[in-house]
Amino acid sequence: MSDTTLVAAFLGLIEGLTEFIPVSSTGHLLLSSHFLNYESAGHTFEVVIQFGAVLAILTVYSARLLGLVRDVPHSPGARRFLMSILLAFAPAVVIGVLAHGFIKSVLFETPILIAVMLILGGIVLLFIDKCAPEPRYEDPTHLPMGVAFKIGLIQCLAMIPGTSRSGATIVGALALGVGKRAAAEFSFFLSMPTMAGAFGYDLWKNRDVLDLSAVGDIAIGFVMAFISAVLVVRWLLNYVSRNGYALFGWWRIIVGTVALALLSMGF
Repeated sequence: MSDTTLVAAFLGLIEGLTEFIPVSSTGHLLLSSHFLNYESAGHTFEVVIQFGAVLAILTVYSARLLGLVRDVPHSPGARRFLMSILLAFAPAVVIGVLAHGFIKSVLFETPILIAVMLILGGIVLLFIDKCAPEPRYEDPTHLPMGVAFKIGLIQCLAMIPGTSRSGATIVGALALGVGKRAAAEFSFFLSMPTMAGAFGYDLWKNRDVLDLSAVGDIAIGFVMAFISAVLVVRWLLNYVSRNGYALFGWWRIIVGTVALALLSMGF
């Protein structure tokens, strides 16, 4: 097995393990690629393996998604939940399209910014885990439209790498009175259109520079991302229901601090 194949497997594992927990999969992936000196043309590898995580959440939630599709024509509650997800997704569409070039060419190429955002996000997560208001919403399918839209606005902060999409949505939801388990679950549902949209748009924008020559490495990264993401999604809800989010806050601070130290030494 070649060195690049091992790196591809490792990066796929990182993507899957971190995509749905509030630690920033993009930040972990970009920093890991930087320190391992791994780069693919047009970020083909990073774009494609992200779809492994998208497929994982669709697989785990397939029964609920099929039930939602079945219920939408005759259930006002199902239609309302679907609308709340689409409403929360809308801000990311607008800002993502308008700022795509700046995000990919500037923010994604600034490892120091990523490390700093990991630390700041960890501090915020620790604070909100301890000081969140008393939950008013324990069912992610019954969030008011206004609350869903505000979570969607907060999600846009995750376009700064190192912030974390799931971290932004979970922190926003907790601050708005959503329970810890419900916050994670709403983040899961919101991730489906957000990640699928980002994947499709990235693929389209990079269509002229995509490098599919390393198909084997891409396939290994994709499979690793899929398997590890499935395991994380199945584990996370029960964990945060019992323990909250402090573990992830401390992890972010440690990783960001180590990254800053390595960067300061010229790595």
